[in-house]
Parts: sequence; structure tokens; C-alpha cells
Amino acid sequence: MFFVRSASARDLAAIRDVLAETWRATYGPFYGAARVEEIIADWHSEAAVTADLNKPGGEYLVADDGKMIGGVAFASYSPQTHIVSLHQLYVRPECQGLGVGRDLFAEIETCFPGAQSLTLEVDPGNEPAIAFYKAHGMNETGRTDNCGKGQSGIPALILSKPLAG
Repeated sequence: MFFVRSASARDLAAIRDVLAETWRATYGPFYGAARVEEIIADWHSEAAVTADLNKPGGEYLVADDGKMIGGVAFASYSPQTHIVSLHQLYVRPECQGLGVGRDLFAEIETCFPGAQSLTLEVDPGNEPAIAFYKAHGMNETGRTDNCGKGQSGIPALILSKPLAG
């Protein structure tokens, strides 16, 4: 059984392992191994994850069973717009289907009192993720040609849902 808790610096290596493993499994077929390794080295570097762990207005969660981290989620909140941006929700391939993603998503929804909506970006080819998010009340509200950091050139759907606030 996995328990969702706030991440800390001691989880850094495990978080990076989850990110790398899920990116290789999920996005290798879309972008190829070389591009995936580039993204992992940039977006999921020790410095990048540490910055996210310490981001003001951010919440980094892990799903922990006492032996391993089965999944991670990172979101940030803008009090100016009352929008929560879900930047990461990744579950190790061997832990998918166990409710880890559901539990992480549910916890993110409650982490930001006063938030009015939740938004995220997802690759249009990642059908399992799109189905997961739609099953959890998300709807397509836009598209971008630059998912993630900077001018990535990676297209994405933008999904959103209202929150209780």
C-alpha cells in the first residue's frame, strides 16, 4: 500500500528515478531515446527537481510504500489567478493501475485552498494519460506547441477543471 506524503530533499534520488523511468517508458516511442534522455537531463536534473521541491507556492508529493517511491506529483499555485498548474504526475510503470496516480491527483486537488481551477499539459499521443485525466474531471481547454520548459517544440493538449475553491 502506498501513502501520499510531501516530498523532501531525502527523496531527490528516488524522484529522479521515477521521472526517468516513466519518461523512458512513456515518451521513448514518441520522441526517441536520444530526445527523451535530453529532456530527462534538463527537466529532471538534480537542480531542476531541487528547485521544484523548494518552489514557493509549490507542492511536491510522493507515493511511498516504505520500500520505494511509486509515483510523484508536482503542482504550483498562482494566488493572482487562483489556478493550480499540475506540472508532473508520474507513476512507475510497474505501479500503474494500483491507484497511485488517483491518490496523488486527489491529494493535489486539496493542497491549495482557494484555488478555483486546475490545469495541466499532456502529450496528445499519450492516450492513457488523457483517459486518466478525463476520468478525473479534466476537459480539453486549449493546445500549446511548447509543452513544459521554454520553446520545447513539444505539442500538448491543455486540460482544465474547476475546483471547489
